[in-house]
Amino acid sequence: MKTIIPIRFITITVLVLACMACNKKTDVKPVDFDVTSTTLSGATSSKFALKDTVKFAFTGNPDIITFFSGEVGKRYEFATRANATGTPNLQFSSLRATGAQANSLQVLVSTDFKGVVANPVYGILTRDTIATNANIATATWTDITSRATLSTGATTAVASGVIDLSDLSQGKPVYIAFKYTATAGTIQNKWTISGLSVNNVLADGTTYTIANLNAPTTSFTNYGNVTFGPGWAVSYDLAKNANKYAWVYTDKTSLVITGSTTAASASAEAWAIMGPVDLTRVTPDAGVSLKVISSRLTSYQYNYAGAGTYNTVFVASNNTSDGASAIVKTIPVTITP
Repeated sequence: MKTIIPIRFITITVLVLACMACNKKTDVKPVDFDVTSTTLSGATSSKFALKDTVKFAFTGNPDIITFFSGEVGKRYEFATRANATGTPNLQFSSLRATGAQANSLQVLVSTDFKGVVANPVYGILTRDTIATNANIATATWTDITSRATLSTGATTAVASGVIDLSDLSQGKPVYIAFKYTATAGTIQNKWTISGLSVNNVLADGTTYTIANLNAPTTSFTNYGNVTFGPGWAVSYDLAKNANKYAWVYTDKTSLVITGSTTAASASAEAWAIMGPVDLTRVTPDAGVSLKVISSRLTSYQYNYAGAGTYNTVFVASNNTSDGASAIVKTIPVTITP
């Protein structure tokens, strides 16, 4: 006699089995991995000449191997470092091409500027110029113009020199601004700012660019690792700038403002502001992924770019959707000239 199983019973059973499968976790295998530094011929060694190729021999087969050479930008101990106390400095070049009005360019720093204001209009963020100008007006701005060497009128840009910003941050991010002021009655100055960078110089001699003339969506690198700056905003108050002279920003290149090229009918004031800039910021170091789950790797060869002693680090891990297991192997390597 044939037994008929109700459809609803089959459905419930399938659902129960499916739920049991969903709740079953995939165990992470313990990592089996070791590494030895050798010559190309296979002789174990921790000392190599600069011309030599270092061979790292592996045992085990972890899912993933990540390599940190120990060189600047490739140090495991700094892989998560985003800040370090150093000496922050600003430098740029300036060119005053027309006009002879005095004190038309100021370099200013603020820690309490509330930033550029943008409001959504039909789903699109649009600059609120009135609110932004109010924030500029109410912020406290420290004038550091005297710390810079500015162009006095020529055809060649003048380097500002290195401007130490250490005394200005007070543990807070800063905004850096160029303020243009022009008077009526004579030809107004044209200013070009180029070659700008803000750097964090650490005690070990490394230098990290933390801001420049790049837009916030345009990357740059520190020791081969990609990072981004805060970008620039330009603004003016029509009540102080009837002729609407404004800074023109060109990504990665320059800030330029041109006032009246004839005897001006009105005064002008305009701002170009960058920030917020964290003066303690650095770019985290990064490793190189050598293998993924589907491959097997028994060795890796590397040539160091300079002499020194390096803590070479390999991070080996096994990974599932439910977890990961990892070990870190450090191999000191000395490279002689």
